Amino acid sequence: MNRAYAKGLVIATFSERPDLLGRVFGPEIQSAVPEFVRHDPAGALYYSDRILDGYREYGLVAVHPTEPDRPIARAFSVPFAFCDGTVGRDELPDGGWDEVIRWAHQDRAAGRRPTAVSALEIMVAPRLQRHGIAQRMLYAMRDNTRRLNFSVLYAPLRPTEKEKEPATPFADYVRRRRADGLPFDAWIRTHVRVGAEVIKIAPRSMVVAGSIAEWPVGAAAEELVACWPHSHRHLLRCQ
Repeated sequence: MNRAYAKGLVIATFSERPDLLGRVFGPEIQSAVPEFVRHDPAGALYYSDRILDGYREYGLVAVHPTEPDRPIARAFSVPFAFCDGTVGRDELPDGGWDEVIRWAHQDRAAGRRPTAVSALEIMVAPRLQRHGIAQRMLYAMRDNTRRLNFSVLYAPLRPTEKEKEPATPFADYVRRRRADGLPFDAWIRTHVRVGAEVIKIAPRSMVVAGSIAEWPVGAAAEELVACWPHSHRHLLRCQ
């Protein structure tokens, strides 16, 4: 399989393919999500069935033409009010992913008009990763943001290779570059190639609370030590 496979995918919003909204949370794609990430309470303000249904235009699904009813990737984003005079909205939040979901939820409750969009996730079935599908979904999300008449797409991004260096300070890791000048981390690099720029580090982007007993037996302490130092995200802007 090569990157031609990604180019041949059909990508649609969930307004266009509402029949696939439930299926993208099936095991084929959902297995790409680390277990502890699935328990962030802020996520319920977006991903619960009743609320998610209202964001169909901001969700994308990818299928291959030969299997049009089998989703292989998903992407979600959320609109929110930013730099519009709303108190506390003059800069991007240190709370990153969690906070932008809360902002969007507050905006809907208040009837406030959104002025920007934030990416929330791009997930690809593990069997098809590293074939350019995530980048294709990122381009599609950017284009969908423009279609919805927004000029800026933000992204609270979790560097995918940071877990290999838990002791490296997050800011140092983000600044690291390859010989060609592009970011060292592959997922940051993908966003930069689409036109993104790093805005800031979000030190409390996704908070998942739990006791030692709730982590896998035999791995609890190791998981906590490994995950905590690299649990930050940083915010990028795609125009």
